[in-house]
Amino acid sequence: MLETIAQALGDVRQGVARAEEDAGRPAGSVALVAVSKTFGADAVRAAYAAGQRAFGENYVQELVSKTEELVDLDIQWHFIGPLQSNKTRAVAERAHWVHSVERDKIAERLSAQRPDTLPPLNVLLQVNVSGEESKSGCRPDEVEALARKVAALPRLVLRGLMCIPEPSADEAVLLARFGLLAQLRDRLAAQGFELDTLSMGMSSDMALAIRAGATHVRVGTAIFGSRSYRH
Repeated sequence: MLETIAQALGDVRQGVARAEEDAGRPAGSVALVAVSKTFGADAVRAAYAAGQRAFGENYVQELVSKTEELVDLDIQWHFIGPLQSNKTRAVAERAHWVHSVERDKIAERLSAQRPDTLPPLNVLLQVNVSGEESKSGCRPDEVEALARKVAALPRLVLRGLMCIPEPSADEAVLLARFGLLAQLRDRLAAQGFELDTLSMGMSSDMALAIRAGATHVRVGTAIFGSRSYRH
């Protein structure tokens, strides 16, 4: 497993570097979040041994179990999945980043439940850029109001925006979705928000996301292989 994951991780890093170069962006300007959902702690250890430090989890139960099992490792944990009100405490107590804030109630709970012994929690607002009712995220016209509420919370730091576009083989569609998120970030910046993060792009479309301005790409399958969903 160690050699397989290390090789795959190296390939993904090379892909990120190529995409940065093709987009005319500085080398190292895009952070890689290795999405380890449904994979065990041994897979995370293998990626960690290959130099990976930022890991993404979609399920609260997995975040809890892995942070406990991997407490000896200096991992930066990113929670990237849907978050229900009754599970915010576990995330507030363990994650370094939350990419999926879409309601002020969730943000308020994360702030209230963030331990004073930890630094403020980095958060991103998840935006539904495709307009699909089945997709999580606030509407683009709701972003500014939500940003103002989140930015005022004492134990959170609003860092930027996140999106998960609908699957599409059409590059133009994906670029438009990613471009919308970048435009929303720019509009917020014009309103005085200091935002440095765009979390967008996964295994199949990270090069397009980097072209559109992604600062963080969330890659799982290309590193760990196909998933077996148990949730």
